[in-house]
Amino acid sequence: MEKIIYEYPAGAPAKQRVLTGVVGSGDLEVLLEPQGAGVVTIAINTSVDGMGRVWEALMTRIFTAALLPACKIEINDFGATPGVVRIRIEQAFEELNQLNGRPEAHEH
Repeated sequence: MEKIIYEYPAGAPAKQRVLTGVVGSGDLEVLLEPQGAGVVTIAINTSVDGMGRVWEALMTRIFTAALLPACKIEINDFGATPGVVRIRIEQAFEELNQLNGRPEAHEH
């Protein structure tokens, strides 16, 4: 297991928690929790060692495309492809927006 942490600029704090995906499904889960304004902190727990550059490229692409709500994100990965990772992260932000009664506010 490898643990990787990234931080990116963010907007106002997320208003609530969100969970997408299922642990143990051969996929991954994304847990999103509010944190102080201005930063997104991403902690990745992955069963695939040595993929830090791939994770960094994917996280940079997602979290620099638009100013997203400030939050802590924990990703528990069990060998998911980058496409699945991106889908789960986008699902988390879409669910957050729906729970807050707003239309989708991010661009990917």
